[in-house]
Amino acid sequence: MKNMKRFIHVFAGAAALAAGVSLFAQTAPDINYDANADVLQLPSGTYLGEVAGVATNSKGHVFVYTRTGHAVATLGDERTFYHLGSRLFEFDQNGRYVKEIGQGVYAVNFAQQVRVDPQDNIWIVDAGSNQIVKFDADGRYVLVLGRKPENINVRPGPGVPARGGVIPEATAAGGRGGGGEGGGRGGGRGAPGAGINGDGFSYPADVTWDRAGNVYVADGFGTNNRIAKFTKDGDFVKTWGQTGSGQGQFNKIRGIAADAAGNLYVADSGNNRIQVFDTDGTFKSQIANVGTPQAICVSGGSTQYLYSSNSNDPESMDHGEIYKVRLNGQIVGKFGKAGKMPKEFGMVNSIDCRTETDLWVGEVWNWRAQKVTLK
Repeated sequence: MKNMKRFIHVFAGAAALAAGVSLFAQTAPDINYDANADVLQLPSGTYLGEVAGVATNSKGHVFVYTRTGHAVATLGDERTFYHLGSRLFEFDQNGRYVKEIGQGVYAVNFAQQVRVDPQDNIWIVDAGSNQIVKFDADGRYVLVLGRKPENINVRPGPGVPARGGVIPEATAAGGRGGGGEGGGRGGGRGAPGAGINGDGFSYPADVTWDRAGNVYVADGFGTNNRIAKFTKDGDFVKTWGQTGSGQGQFNKIRGIAADAAGNLYVADSGNNRIQVFDTDGTFKSQIANVGTPQAICVSGGSTQYLYSSNSNDPESMDHGEIYKVRLNGQIVGKFGKAGKMPKEFGMVNSIDCRTETDLWVGEVWNWRAQKVTLK
């Protein structure tokens, strides 16, 4: 009987390895922590909206990409010029307001994410313009990936034909620039749900880099389900992934992060897992049992950890915890829950984890960024 039990245990472990699932016990002890929701000091009369992205640089300055402002849309014969729907703020290490970056920039439409690379360049991911923009450490524009959609959905009104007056949602997401209806279905140019080669994005979700400076875009919140790789100069290299639930397939990518060893972690939220790849897109493993990953981050330091938010959906206040995970998939613990009070979280869309214990958490529902310190 003892040998039989041992055989069952080994067999189950081998099956889990074959499936790419972590073998470790998935009980998640609670981690003690403090949080401060009142660190950032905005100028009088200026307010945060939905905080889609929060990030820090090497000096401890905090960058917040928030859905706030007075959006303007101008309809033309071929293109819709829409801007000013979001704002990018910089604060110093003590939370004092420094400046606004990118005010009036063409790509700043609907904030999705902000990241800071190892050289302190600031990158924004904008789901409204389908663009990723790089600013240098002083906030000067350097590089753009992607192209704004040719058209947007227009609600039918008096004098608008019943057919032909509304652009399909998928086309609105990508337009001719790519990743829209044709790109999302392959269009003879790629696998179904994989989009097209190049930087035609469909609601991109996140961005990260490897040690060589190559850029990886999580292009999977719209009709595409892929990772797009570019050189540090913005030249397209390759793309991988398509819609599905198998290894290397995705269903709504919400985030991407890289570790010092060159592994890429992709938050495959629709499949309730985090997939791990090398920099060529080769599948290595997957991490499950962390709920539905929405925002992810890999910490700095000699021993790195993965943080992943199992955030509540727009219809509930269930869940809301953030998991701390070793890079081999072992769950260390979790902290937080859904709510509106300090130390609670409302739809976490961004996590910055420059160190293992010092985190910033950006919340969509609660219109704030909390500074979190793990015990």
